Amino acid sequence: MIESRLRAAGCVFAEQEAALLREAARDEADLARLVEERVAGQPLEVLVGWAEFCGLRVAVEPGVFVPRQRTSYVVRLGAACLRAGDVAVDLCCGTGAIGAALAAAVPGLEVHAADVDPAAVRCARRNLEQVHEGDLYDALPDGLRGRVDVLAVNAPYVPHDAIALMPPEARLHEPGVALDGGPDGLDVQRRVVRDAGAWLAPGGRLLIETSVAQAPLTRDLMTAAGLAAAVHHDDDLDATVVVGRCRVGRSSRQV
Repeated sequence: MIESRLRAAGCVFAEQEAALLREAARDEADLARLVEERVAGQPLEVLVGWAEFCGLRVAVEPGVFVPRQRTSYVVRLGAACLRAGDVAVDLCCGTGAIGAALAAAVPGLEVHAADVDPAAVRCARRNLEQVHEGDLYDALPDGLRGRVDVLAVNAPYVPHDAIALMPPEARLHEPGVALDGGPDGLDVQRRVVRDAGAWLAPGGRLLIETSVAQAPLTRDLMTAAGLAAAVHHDDDLDATVVVGRCRVGRSSRQV
């Protein structure tokens, strides 16, 4: 029985996973293959080709970081300070889940996404129209300088030595470039924060997902860069986001 095999492999929601695998399978042989790969640790979202995120079915491909539910907190905070005509950028976008969810939440938004990984860019282009390939801000059109109202970032923030302790599903099947944040997990965040001011509009926000332990350090990076920074946490999602706001701008929309 599929459910029993999945449960024995450690899948907590075996019944739900079995239903999704049956839906995705072309035939019985394909279903058997999907079950074998899931039991071997392949992420469910990769096998079925999509992830549920903020009410959307976001396309997911092999070798691309799978969006986590906790990242919906970035979307919630970002959408709260955006309106039609504003510009949002999903940096280190992976599948482009954040950008796609922001676009759905705020009609009329101009959304861009960028990633250094060609596989991620290819996947994100299934979920968003304006996806750019390159290293952080080097990927973005120059015309976005000084225009970004929300810069949403889920950069890799796992300390290098901690990657070996991650569940095999992530450690073995997701790209290291999407996980490895360097010795203290903040290498990419430092680069993001350092150059954010050149891209943010007056009053624009930089939102970075991070961990509880790292959040004070991320906040200090933003403060040192001249942003008014605050740490936000959602207990239900176990999600932590640091928000930095340019000190001059539309004070009526605070996060």
